[in-house]
Amino acid sequence: MNYQYSAVNTAHGRFHGTVNAVNKEEAIENLMKQGLTVLELNDSETNEENVSVWDKDLTEQDIHKVKIPKKMLLGMLNQMALMMRAGVSITTATEATDVMISSQKDKAMKKILQEIRQNLLNGSTISASMSKFKAFPEIIVSMIRSGEENGHLDVAFDRCASLQEKGMTLKAKLRGALIYPCILLCLTIALVIIMNIFVFPSFANIFRSFGAQLPALTKGVMAFSNFLIHQWYIIVGIIVAIIAGYKIARHVSKSFVVHSDAGKLKFPLFGNINRFSLLARFCRIMSSLIDAGVNVVRSLQISRNTVPNSAIQAQLNQVIEDVKVGVPINASMARFPTFDSLFVSMIKAGEESGMLGNSFKKLADLYGKRADESIKQMMSLMEPIMIIIVGVIVGIVIISIVMPMFGIYSIIK
Repeated sequence: MNYQYSAVNTAHGRFHGTVNAVNKEEAIENLMKQGLTVLELNDSETNEENVSVWDKDLTEQDIHKVKIPKKMLLGMLNQMALMMRAGVSITTATEATDVMISSQKDKAMKKILQEIRQNLLNGSTISASMSKFKAFPEIIVSMIRSGEENGHLDVAFDRCASLQEKGMTLKAKLRGALIYPCILLCLTIALVIIMNIFVFPSFANIFRSFGAQLPALTKGVMAFSNFLIHQWYIIVGIIVAIIAGYKIARHVSKSFVVHSDAGKLKFPLFGNINRFSLLARFCRIMSSLIDAGVNVVRSLQISRNTVPNSAIQAQLNQVIEDVKVGVPINASMARFPTFDSLFVSMIKAGEESGMLGNSFKKLADLYGKRADESIKQMMSLMEPIMIIIVGVIVGIVIISIVMPMFGIYSIIK
């Protein structure tokens, strides 16, 4: 029979699992042989029947693969930085993790912190413990590891928190910039559908009853209306096929991924926003890693992995290979149009002065501001563009309705 147990070892580490035994006495004896003191022991079959599906812990088996919300990660990093600055020891008494475990409400995060605490008690470093979990990105683990090596864990956690916060802020700005045009586009599509399904059929019947000669514009609009009403599934099928084809192509062809991502950087209005935001992200991460003491090649590799654009990643792959054989970063980047002359000159100045981290920091601020300006410019352009589009659609609809009315009036007269 299987029994679910909760137990602690001599170091007060908490363990959960299942043990097979004939009865409870044998199960307790087997656990004691493993150096565990049983706190709770239940028949697993009975326990499964009594536990509601909403109360089951679905993350226990794959806790190392669980992703946590970015806001929760930011809170954890800020709390660790605060306690490090306050002088809390994390390598001996693990007070920091104890405090966070006691105040943590999220089950997944609590289990992660409990395992990190147990690893620390067993002599592991916090960076090694964090590297076991998908919840902590590679860049954060690398910066924490550098903080352990140079003895400035508080600075490392503070930089991680700052990096996470700035990334979240930029992403929120981009999301906010897309909301307005998406709403206008949805309203425009809804207007077209409503006019063609509910308005035009009524007018079409009136026109036919009078036997009026319909203008070409009206015939075209009515034909589209009939198509939308009776053969809408063709439009839906085409849209689904395009989306599915795009995703399949990205899945099977690396070349298509690179070319499609390169096209995103040249797309009108959105291209500059995308490029500036990605460069700002890259530079911010490079600055944090270099200032944390990570070597340049490793910093480039980690920063490359955080850029969600295959075209830029391919260019950075070549930059990394060039740097490995002694080519300056600025000379390698100068070959690619993604990195403009200002970017290259700033990197060159940083390499020559030995202040590469500071140059990347200034570039992050510069391209972050450029991304903000591009977002504002896009917003100022999108509003009149969408108004014009809506106006043209409404104008065509009104004209196609009004023109036959004059024909009906002449017939009646």
